[in-house]
Amino acid sequence: MKGPMKQALLEMFGTTSNDLSPQAILARLAAASIIAGFIFLSYRLSHEGSIYSKKFNVSLVMLTVITTTVMIVIGNNLAMSLGMVGALSIVRFRTAVKDTRDTVYIFWTIVVGICCGAGDYVTAGSGSAFVFVLMLLFGRIRNDNRMLLIIRAARMSEEQIEAVVFRYFSRKAILRVKNTTENSVEFIYELSRKLLEKKKGAGKQITDEIYAVSGIEYVNIVMQNDEIGS
Repeated sequence: MKGPMKQALLEMFGTTSNDLSPQAILARLAAASIIAGFIFLSYRLSHEGSIYSKKFNVSLVMLTVITTTVMIVIGNNLAMSLGMVGALSIVRFRTAVKDTRDTVYIFWTIVVGICCGAGDYVTAGSGSAFVFVLMLLFGRIRNDNRMLLIIRAARMSEEQIEAVVFRYFSRKAILRVKNTTENSVEFIYELSRKLLEKKKGAGKQITDEIYAVSGIEYVNIVMQNDEIGS
């Protein structure tokens, strides 16, 4: 009983990696590299401005090849796969993701690496083709630009400022922050870019309306968009 049980355990957990020829290993790594090139191109096309990171884009290519290599090493070895999961579970990533689309690209590279490492080129290629087209269609979608209206003035003008902003934007400006001291007050209103442009074309500028109130120190209009990291 001892011999057959030992043989069964060895077959279950595996003591050696899958017997792949060097040509097969190179073919899997080559396929992963080719698809990683399309991922690189997709990321470049769907990102622009300061939100585009060359280092992150190169990291996506490297992650694809590394994942493929890991899958080749693991193969059908259950013991090695459990050990790899345990080793990776202690790794903690603290890099903040600036754009939620970056998470999609990370998962894309991992899936491609798994498929290529397992030799499933059809799934890796067809899945990547679909994702590539979808990212071309929807990757350039941006959030509606948000505008911040920042006003600092003397405390005695507090109620007048609120009344002006309330009337000018027809109750659509959202008060996000209101800081006060004994002598001064600061307002931060959030509004959409469309609303601001609509009011600009309708008549008097909001800055002119606010500066007509006494005690105004400054008025700033700041645009928030996808290129500003939180």
